[in-house]
Amino acid sequence: MPTTTASPLIRGLDALQADAPSLVAIGNFDGVHRGHQAVLAAAAARARTRGLVPLVLTFDPHPLEVLAGLQLDRLTDEERKAELMGRVSPDLSLVVEPFTRTLAANTPEQFARDFLRDKLHAAHVIVGANFRFGQGRAGDLGTLQELGARYGFDAQAEPLLGDGELPISSSRIRDLLREGQVAEATRLLGRPHSVSGEVVAGDQRGRTIGFPTANLSGVVEMLPPHGVYACLVDDVGSGQAARALGTAVANVGVRPTVKQDGELSVEAHLLDYAPGFGKSGAFAEDIYGRRLRVHFVSRLREERKFDGLPALVAQIEHDASRARQVLQDRVPSGAAWV
Repeated sequence: MPTTTASPLIRGLDALQADAPSLVAIGNFDGVHRGHQAVLAAAAARARTRGLVPLVLTFDPHPLEVLAGLQLDRLTDEERKAELMGRVSPDLSLVVEPFTRTLAANTPEQFARDFLRDKLHAAHVIVGANFRFGQGRAGDLGTLQELGARYGFDAQAEPLLGDGELPISSSRIRDLLREGQVAEATRLLGRPHSVSGEVVAGDQRGRTIGFPTANLSGVVEMLPPHGVYACLVDDVGSGQAARALGTAVANVGVRPTVKQDGELSVEAHLLDYAPGFGKSGAFAEDIYGRRLRVHFVSRLREERKFDGLPALVAQIEHDASRARQVLQDRVPSGAAWV
């Protein structure tokens, strides 16, 4: 099972308490997919060889959200991103700088001098092949290398790992998730896509029909299409390292059979608990208020409306049986599922 030790998460360059020469990898790294993992592993190894502090610089919100007013789907929040980077290398630190129009107005030279040299103490900078920076996206890799020669760092572009077809990218994974292809997204991510939220009390209708659910609130990650999924569930709200909670069948959608308001919900019916979390099939009351992470392993079917509760119950029983078959080889330990 993977470790859940996260990289240090530093919110803003002003909070960076270091003045040693650094290696800086710049990018969004949303999802920390297999391509990102290869880049980050190489960056950490290069930093060790050169005796540099390895830093990963990202911006939040995404620049396009600020400059173009777009609302982008995200695969990971910053805490999850730091956790996944820590699995690649415990040496990495994640620096999240708030992106503002003021920051965007910096010229390429101001960014290289004021941020990379003065605040990050960069000796080596790694960017993506299409990296652009500075006001009006005026700077590119060549610009960065020229400025680096002036301000004491070198720079290089690191290509993303491919899978024989295309480079592995966050946008490609988002497209797969929009199509409900969670298994293919898993292949590119190196793990199932997940969302997290706090368990809140719902209308408790599931309890009355024998299928109590954990209803997640505050989910910020991208959701797959409405439907029913076989899932793995972690408990991440205990103040300790994430732990495998159990297997589940989860519904993403508006529950058209029992609800008329069209409100989107994410709810998981836990099938079998991991050791230490209660007996199989029982719903743990103390789950309320805890933060859970739901990993989408397989899409079982689309969401649809049934002719009454008996038909719905029969279908949920079938869904639960199929989910158990899909997840039958998953055996948790004390660590998180993925």
